Amino acid sequence: SRTLATQERMTEMKVLGVSGSPIKNSNTDRALRAALDATGCETEFIKLTDYTVEPCRACLGCVKTNQCVIKDDGIELAEKAKAADALVIAGFTPYSSIDARTKAFIERLYPLRHVHGFMAGKPGGAVITHAVPEGHESMPPACQMGVNAIQFFMMEEGMNFIGAVTIQGNVPCVKCVYGDECKMSGIAMLHGPNATVDSVGIKAFETQTVAVEAAKELGYRIAEALETK
Repeated sequence: SRTLATQERMTEMKVLGVSGSPIKNSNTDRALRAALDATGCETEFIKLTDYTVEPCRACLGCVKTNQCVIKDDGIELAEKAKAADALVIAGFTPYSSIDARTKAFIERLYPLRHVHGFMAGKPGGAVITHAVPEGHESMPPACQMGVNAIQFFMMEEGMNFIGAVTIQGNVPCVKCVYGDECKMSGIAMLHGPNATVDSVGIKAFETQTVAVEAAKELGYRIAEALETK
């Protein structure tokens, strides 16, 4: 058990959670919040749709200043990541890779690495929502590709990657109205020719016991890493 001094120090630690999901209160958001809540630390939740973040231009204009030359919200978000004691990045996998908002955010943390390595040593984690069922032999491993995008970023920055939460999400076709008749429907592609909107249903984070427990565990483990840091 933690001593009172340790508990007080932990409440002073800050964990930043960043979600690339564009959907309001999405599965991705709720899983990220569950992980943040489990840390017992001060937390901040960032929704990237509330910000304007251009991708990195690869110009190296940030080398001497550790700050991007692009004058948008990416500078503010990088400063938040720099100030935080831990970082959890949450995204989803359109076209079987990490979504564009999350990728742009990751790229804009590049200025923090030069000379000082401001992210090095910080605990980090990933939350990934994916629609491709795991083990689907004829489809790309979307879930793992999403995790890899975040994990390998953290590895390259010298961070301590703690783990990932993966959630079975919803292919957009279940909500578009034409899911049962469109010849390009992802429902049949992912779940078989006889699958329908009704048979597939809407998947929620809270009904996925393994994912819920994984989110809590990620939070606990980040707290443990901060406690011993």
